[in-house]
Amino acid sequence: MKKINRELVFLRSFAAITAGAAILLASSAFTGTGIEKFTEINVQRINIVEADGTTRMVITNAALFPNGKDSINSRPTNVQRKKRSGMLFFNEDGIECGGFIYDGQKKGNGHNSGLSLTYDQYDGDQVMQLITQDYQQGEKRMVSSRLVFNDRPVKETQAGIHAINMELDSLRKKDPGAAEKKYQDYLAQGLIGGAPRIMLGKSGSENNGLFLFDNNGMPRAMFYVDKANNARLDFFDEKGTVVQSFPTPAKK
Repeated sequence: MKKINRELVFLRSFAAITAGAAILLASSAFTGTGIEKFTEINVQRINIVEADGTTRMVITNAALFPNGKDSINSRPTNVQRKKRSGMLFFNEDGIECGGFIYDGQKKGNGHNSGLSLTYDQYDGDQVMQLITQDYQQGEKRMVSSRLVFNDRPVKETQAGIHAINMELDSLRKKDPGAAEKKYQDYLAQGLIGGAPRIMLGKSGSENNGLFLFDNNGMPRAMFYVDKANNARLDFFDEKGTVVQSFPTPAKK
């Protein structure tokens, strides 16, 4: 009996010491301010949320990037969007309003990489984009970096764009002609579409400069330095044909 009592006393003492150590450890790790400090942390995804649970930012690796059937703030994400590392931004209403993504990898005898920082109009698609693209295949390499401003339809919504794209994708498999007609109808209604209006940077043709477009996305004016280091100013008609240039090209 004495042996059993001694064992009980030991177990109770051990339990009390363990509980005290746990409390001390918890109190030292978690202060009353709610602010924790870490020297280093490894994590696959971080969701920044408001007190009511509304997601305001997602920082994620490629595997956990939201797309497909994923939803955030009870709203569907872009089903066609490729998974990439980066961040997504959400406004006070829980609607996606921009993001930062990047990737890059070798492919065969080349590589491709890119970076994109975008801002969306309210409940719509991107109206400003900072983008870099780098493609190489064998000895041929194209690098383009630019800042682009876009016009977007005033009636578009993210849910509407999602529904229309799903409808058109399904229709294209059955009747491409009907899908094109449907697309033009939605375009005329201002429910989808959009066009680049201003681009500053390096184009795919290796011209560096300022490029202006009309509301159909057609080039109308360009002030640039071409890959031969010639400074040029070109003007275009509504069909994209050059109507005036400075300096005037020399006659051959």
